[in-house]
Amino acid sequence: MSQHEEGKNGSDTDMGDHTEILRRHGEAIALFGSRVHRVRDDQWDDPTPCAEWSVRDLVGHLTVEQLWVPRLVRDGATVEEVGDDYDGDQLGDDPAGAWDRAAVAAVAAFSGPGVLDRTVHLSSGPGTAAAYCSQMTMDAVVHSWDLSRAIRDDEHLPQDLAAAALREVEPYADELAGTPMFADPVPPPAGADDLTRLLCLLGRRP
Repeated sequence: MSQHEEGKNGSDTDMGDHTEILRRHGEAIALFGSRVHRVRDDQWDDPTPCAEWSVRDLVGHLTVEQLWVPRLVRDGATVEEVGDDYDGDQLGDDPAGAWDRAAVAAVAAFSGPGVLDRTVHLSSGPGTAAAYCSQMTMDAVVHSWDLSRAIRDDEHLPQDLAAAALREVEPYADELAGTPMFADPVPPPAGADDLTRLLCLLGRRP
């Protein structure tokens, strides 16, 4: 989900108080990072569940997402002010290293004193940094599964993260359907767990 799609109408408290929001965000970022470091040299051009995206495209997308965070959250910049600063390839010759640096900066930006109470200015309008952080957590969880499937790694993600991500995205899932990252929903099987329901809601076929 790009900054042009963030700022949906999920609840700031859907993922708990600020301590819980930050904990889950950190866990989701670490989860995606663990998969990035398992990508083999011969897998970067492999396809992913995201239409027309390779493994490198997916990691690049999430890396750019993290690069935006300090600008929007710490500096108070708007989407328009950041503009095209992060267009193009941001991974270079060291994709995992580029991800790590961006992820550390994003986690640090969200974790500053009082940061989650700040207003962030997104293309959809102003919102709280807490809501933005929760949305970024959901994004990292879903794309962790995408990357896991693409590189044929373990697709079983932590259920507490899946449950939190499901609660976050349910209010605005209809707005994401049919975008490059999120296809139309598919019916989940009877008795599906939260991860399966999350993936089906966002057009995945677990």
